Parts: sequence; structure tokens; C-alpha cells
Amino acid sequence: MTAIDIGCGMGYFSIALARMVGKNGTVIAVDIQQKMLNTLKTRAEKEGLSHRIKTVLCDEHHLNCDVHVDFALTFWMAHETPDEFNFFKQVHSTLKPSGKLLLAEPKTHVTSIEFNNTLSIAQESGFKLIESPKITFSRTAVFEKQQPL
Repeated sequence: MTAIDIGCGMGYFSIALARMVGKNGTVIAVDIQQKMLNTLKTRAEKEGLSHRIKTVLCDEHHLNCDVHVDFALTFWMAHETPDEFNFFKQVHSTLKPSGKLLLAEPKTHVTSIEFNNTLSIAQESGFKLIESPKITFSRTAVFEKQQPL
């Protein structure tokens, strides 16, 4: 399996994903700050998982990822993007057919109205909402990539 952790920071979820994808799996860890990616690389080396994690420096408008993935994670970061529609279109294009996206946003920063707006934008971008799991302190959704008609 190949997964992408968008807005990975120091790699809390990237490390866990690297364990989950298995020996032949890959995690693409994407962040806007090189310092965070460097910290993640150090942590991954200490955990013996650096061979499963590829880091990618992005900017606020482009993911800079040309790999197709099975699973995308956006944890507490989508609300920080300057153009959510563009962001979700890029995530959509990164996913393989029927790929999944887990979106989690912090309840402390994102109101239910704002989150519902984000859900609508994701659906306009080509995602189908399939579930809303419970994650502490978070508003969450799992989407599946829909193919264009």
C-alpha cells in the first residue's frame, strides 16, 4: 500500500502509517516546512522506518507529489489551505481509483458550519462521503475517490 500524509509535521502519523503499509509499502510525507521534514527523517531513522518514508516539500498551492496512492490523510490541516477546492482536486488526482481520504479537522478551530462547507467542497472536487468515524476533538470524514463521468 502507498499512503500520503499531507501536512505531516514531525511525522506522528507518518511513522504509524509506515508500520501499517508493511515491508513493501511507502508513505509519502508532505509538508510546507523543510524543518519538519528533517525532523521526521531523523525520527524515521531511529524507528528503522526511513526506507518506507519519502518526504516531499510542498508549498501552499501545490502538493508537489506525482505518486499515486491508495490512502490520503489530512489531519488538522485542510482549514489552513488558501484554496480548499484546489487542495482537494490535487488530493483527488493523487489518489488511485477508489482511493480513500481521511479528513480530520480540529473542533477547536473549525466550526460545524465550516466543516460542512469543507465537506461540500470535497464532494465538488470528486469525492464521495462514505463514513464519519469518531476521533477525539475532531470533525471527521472518510471519502472515496469518484471517477469522472
